[in-house]
Amino acid sequence: MTIPAVLFGFLVSTFLGAAFHLWKNGGLGRLLLYLVLAWVGFWAGHILANSLGWTFLSIGPLRFGAAFLGSIVFIGIGHWFSLVKTEPQEH
Repeated sequence: MTIPAVLFGFLVSTFLGAAFHLWKNGGLGRLLLYLVLAWVGFWAGHILANSLGWTFLSIGPLRFGAAFLGSIVFIGIGHWFSLVKTEPQEH
């Protein structure tokens, strides 16, 4: 993996996390959550595609198609889990 490919991956995944944050409106905590989810999902998608030999929308050594989808899936699931509200139990 080349340094430009890694930088491009972090740039794209950061953009995805920030764009989702702007779309859903949230505070600083949500921004950090979406950025971390985007980064983890992007690289998990890349690693999965690389290990399975998928070359869908590859850009150089970067398996961009699977990485992009992985980032979106992680952000979506993380957002869904973050919407859970807990209520205190009364005794």
